[in-house]
Amino acid sequence: MRTLLTPRTFRRFLVAAGALAVIAASGNWAERHELQTKTEGLRQAAAAHVLGLRGLVERHDFLPHAAARHPDVQDLLRAPRDAALRARVDDYFADLQATTGAAALFLVDRAGLTLAASNWNLPSSFVGQSYRQRPYFEDAVQGRRGLFYGLGLTTGQSGLFIAEPVRADGAILGVVVVKISLEPLQATWMHGADPVVLRDSRGIVFLSAVPEWLFHGIRPVSAAELRWVAAHRQYGNRDRFPVLPWTIESRSATPAFVLHTSVQGRRTNLLALDTPLPELGWTLTVTTDMKEVVQARQLALMLAALAVALLLLGVLYWRLREKRFIEQRTARIELERRVEERTRDLEEAHAFRKAMEDSLLVGMRARAPDGTIIYVNPALCAMVGYSADELLGRRPPYPYWHPDDLEKQARESADALQGRAAPHGFESRIRHKDGHDVITMVYAAPLVDAQGVHRGWMSSVVDITAQKQAEARQRDQEVRLQRSARLASVGEMASTLAHELNQPLMALSNFAVAARALAAQSAPPAMLAGALDEIVEQSKRASEIVKRVRAFINPQRAQYESLTIASVVTHAAALLTPELRRDGMALRLDLDDDGARVRGDRVLLEQVLVNLIHNAMHAMQGRPRGSIGLASRRVDQGVRVSVIDEGPGIPPEQLDQIFAPFFTTRPDGLGLGLNICRTIVEAHGGAMTVDNRAGGGAAFSFTLPTVP
Repeated sequence: MRTLLTPRTFRRFLVAAGALAVIAASGNWAERHELQTKTEGLRQAAAAHVLGLRGLVERHDFLPHAAARHPDVQDLLRAPRDAALRARVDDYFADLQATTGAAALFLVDRAGLTLAASNWNLPSSFVGQSYRQRPYFEDAVQGRRGLFYGLGLTTGQSGLFIAEPVRADGAILGVVVVKISLEPLQATWMHGADPVVLRDSRGIVFLSAVPEWLFHGIRPVSAAELRWVAAHRQYGNRDRFPVLPWTIESRSATPAFVLHTSVQGRRTNLLALDTPLPELGWTLTVTTDMKEVVQARQLALMLAALAVALLLLGVLYWRLREKRFIEQRTARIELERRVEERTRDLEEAHAFRKAMEDSLLVGMRARAPDGTIIYVNPALCAMVGYSADELLGRRPPYPYWHPDDLEKQARESADALQGRAAPHGFESRIRHKDGHDVITMVYAAPLVDAQGVHRGWMSSVVDITAQKQAEARQRDQEVRLQRSARLASVGEMASTLAHELNQPLMALSNFAVAARALAAQSAPPAMLAGALDEIVEQSKRASEIVKRVRAFINPQRAQYESLTIASVVTHAAALLTPELRRDGMALRLDLDDDGARVRGDRVLLEQVLVNLIHNAMHAMQGRPRGSIGLASRRVDQGVRVSVIDEGPGIPPEQLDQIFAPFFTTRPDGLGLGLNICRTIVEAHGGAMTVDNRAGGGAAFSFTLPTVP
């Protein structure tokens, strides 16, 4: 008896088969898509690792080439027993190694013996070691560039060796070798989430993020290859390289392959991608876990099943809803009309409120109690340079906070959020998005809704940058005016003094020269010629002072030189010797400055000392057998010169104005001497002070910076 399918049953069967087909197709698509995504990620990771490897090699590639052309390197190969030459080459290699970060640099003669190395002073020094059996030496000594990776024969540490022949006069004298350590790169790989492997042309893994894979092969190593590795001791004393426990499964849709293996005793499936490095003879393998691919397929299957179930439920719901559609249609139309009217009213109210807020020139910012920005107006966005989308939802620290005031602004923000903000506002410096600073005043107030519930805090932000800049310009202008007034008064007095003294002093010089010529013609006594010589010297000195005063007014004319303080003090004392004898005063020199040298104008510095000694003599008038002290001492990075008298000292109320222009205690004084002295000292980068001594008298001192 045959059973016939009814049309209704047949339709149900078709629906079920279609649903299963859709679910299966979804799973396959999700798996392919995740594989493609993972493969692209592996390509990018491989490109980054390859770029890092090539960059590491290229960064040190020039070293052997440059070192091979150094004259000392070539000379040492010609004279290997020259100890001084070897020491220079050792220091040169050590400096190159420290500067470039290479693991080591060393020089090998044609016999393979190391003559000099950057680690010459370490127990593991390469000096005296033979590297004749190394392939890089064999290539370089034959005139080719050598490149070889292996374990060090001396240190046992792995590295990439780059060798360059040292040529001179068409002959190869020896080989310069640089060693680059790849261990930091391997350490970085070990901290990564996915294993990375680097193997040589024989399939032997020499760098790996998985330690148990090191010095294993992806295939059996042939006997000839084992003999070559052992002969050159590429990997130390190892003579066996077991095959890795890898099972490879190819995927036709992608260049990547699935790697079934174990990591730290745990079975795992990895998606792997090989990238050859032909210039180095290596192959880089990057991997990622297949777990996400499996999860993507499972998730797609579940989502597809859920979607089919929801679709079927939707169809059932639609059929039920169709029955009620007619009776609800009228009610729905009425409801939509009312909703439309209410929406229109709300939009109009919202548009009016937004127009009011957008027209404000003051920045407005609303924050939730936790500091999240929930509203900003256009004025605030323009003030900080960030759009509303960039600010809404942000919590402290905000992007416009000034990087130099982060702690201060965090404290002010916390005070505002806790209701402790100053009612009169507080000043805050912020950083505009384009990089310039903006000075603002911030006023905070509670944000309360229509039901009286506290929803956060509203801040008003006012830009006061222009006001602050105007205040700064005004302060700067006042300082400039004060300085200009001071320089103008001193310059005017100095110019007048130069103009009035220049002509009579030059006339005195001319008369003295003429008198000296007449004395020579009429053979006067020797004393007359000496006196006339002194007149000529003093008149020239007066003229030189006039020139230096003018140079002081115009610094471009100044004549600065390196001189000793002792020479300036000694010459100034010699100039005043006649006056001191005439007034019965003694000048005590106490020079203890270790020959300190300063850079300055000798004549102007001598005038400072002459003026200070004159002031000391005037303070001691009426005291028989007075004594003036002139001392120099080393202080920090300078030298301090002091003129000490035994006079009555400076009244305390006059100490603050003793250097002021036109202030004087002498009836015939102008009050410019000490002011000009201080100006000369400051022009030399120094400072001048005055102090009353405990035993009586005053001490005028100035400090000048020393030069080598």
